[in-house]
Amino acid sequence: MKTLLTTAALLTLAAPAFAEGDAAKGEKEFRKCKACHMIVDDEGETIVRGGRTGPNLYGVIGRVAGSVEDFRYGPGLEAAAEDGFTWTEEEVAEYTADPSGWLEKKGYPKRSKMTFRLRKGGEDVAAYLASVAE
Repeated sequence: MKTLLTTAALLTLAAPAFAEGDAAKGEKEFRKCKACHMIVDDEGETIVRGGRTGPNLYGVIGRVAGSVEDFRYGPGLEAAAEDGFTWTEEEVAEYTADPSGWLEKKGYPKRSKMTFRLRKGGEDVAAYLASVAE
């Protein structure tokens, strides 16, 4: 039994650590995002009124990147969509910190229409986005 517990503890320590976001903090941080993005649910109810420069972010966690109908994405997210890449909270947090760098790291064309960088709080915004679509 002791060996099993030790093995479980070592596996837990060896696993990659992802910072869990705080949805309440993310709701406040999202104010920076709403200049370009809105959050409107599938029934058309506005959760956050925002700009239309960027796509609607309702349901982005678990959605294929670059897949909002009638939105014209940059080449990087178009390539991600072709690959079927699906957003997770961790990937959204990383992308918002450096969109072009994230695209390059993933092997997609480096060009993104998103020029804003969320220097901190990306994991909180991702947690907030996940919470509004539950």
